[in-house]
Amino acid sequence: MVAPLSCTMGQKKQRALEAKRHQNPSDGTQTPSPKELHLGPPATLGPTRSIYFSSPEGRPARLGSAFFDQPAVSLARAFLGQILVRRLDDGTELRGRIVETEAYLGPEDEAAHSRGGRQTPRNRGMFMKPGTLYVYLIYGMYFCMNVSSRGDGACVLLRALEPLGGLEAMRQLRHALRKGAAGRALKDRELCNGPSKLCQALAIDRSFDQRDLARDESVWLEQGPPEPSEPAVVAAARVGIGQAGEWVQKPLRFYIRGSPWVSVVDRAAERDTQTGARACSHKDF
Repeated sequence: MVAPLSCTMGQKKQRALEAKRHQNPSDGTQTPSPKELHLGPPATLGPTRSIYFSSPEGRPARLGSAFFDQPAVSLARAFLGQILVRRLDDGTELRGRIVETEAYLGPEDEAAHSRGGRQTPRNRGMFMKPGTLYVYLIYGMYFCMNVSSRGDGACVLLRALEPLGGLEAMRQLRHALRKGAAGRALKDRELCNGPSKLCQALAIDRSFDQRDLARDESVWLEQGPPEPSEPAVVAAARVGIGQAGEWVQKPLRFYIRGSPWVSVVDRAAERDTQTGARACSHKDF
């Protein structure tokens, strides 16, 4: 039903008077209208995230230098669940969730390349700032990727990933670089379930040595998605470290229990983890 003309005119007049009061208040200042009150930024702004460490597409923030600045054992555990990203030259992004790591504690660790505090051109990345990559060649044909942590000569070896994106590109890279069984198609779980396989699948070679994982444009780390519950972490002996005395058995390898992407499962360590018999803190080493 159409309102009477007199009522409509009265409403228009009332709105005009209100508008005039907003524009010419008695104290001479301009008063914002009720709508304008909601247009500006809030009175108190929370901490803002650097554009460099966030993505316009809403991707998780890139983890910066502060993340890597912690002792090797805690960093090895903190890596679990985070997303490693590798951008190839053609723009393809390969992504994987870290499920297995090993900690190397520096000069005291008989299994570390920095044992005794020795520095060489080969292991220099281990003595650089936290977050520096240390990539080395083993058996004359395979690469392994480590990330330096807090403490001279300390680092974390990345042992296995759960592939999340770019699996076909990973498969092609592994097929081109792996030795033997060239005709057999690789299963998804075989793509990154080992330190050298991981490097093959992500096209990581010696050219990545001493790069900064917090700033590099071709490889970086992103915050992993939130989990409904904290995953159980197994602390086990490291793999293939040879003659390192008592350090051979120290529980410095960490992996997500039950993950099918882990390179080597240690059933005894898993039982110890369940009963709480095995300690994981650095003070016990």
